[in-house]
Amino acid sequence: MQSKPFSIADRCKAFTYAFNGIVKFVKYEHNAWLHFIATIAVVAFSLYMKIAAAEWIAILLCIGFVWTMELINTAIEKIMDHLHPDMHLNVKLIKDMAAGAVLIAAVISFIIALIIFIPKFL
Repeated sequence: MQSKPFSIADRCKAFTYAFNGIVKFVKYEHNAWLHFIATIAVVAFSLYMKIAAAEWIAILLCIGFVWTMELINTAIEKIMDHLHPDMHLNVKLIKDMAAGAVLIAAVISFIIALIIFIPKFL
């Protein structure tokens, strides 16, 4: 199977589709609003605390990690709802596992934030 030749226009379309997905996620998903508010709060607090460059890297990686996991979780939930709209134990398990991935990302990010910010208060 041959792939299409490289095209700048196709790459631009791909970025447009990805951006559209993010916009729809933020616009229609309640969890996205929670993450958005948390992101603004963490960035504002980080600016206020004047954290170091390495700490910014850790904070931004955590923010990206949680947002990415939430987007993947939402995509999995949408796929499962589309494929099997009725309640099914395997669908529930799949959705619970995807939500668990978000929880792990959030907990690890929270721990990293504690590691960064607690010493600034001591």
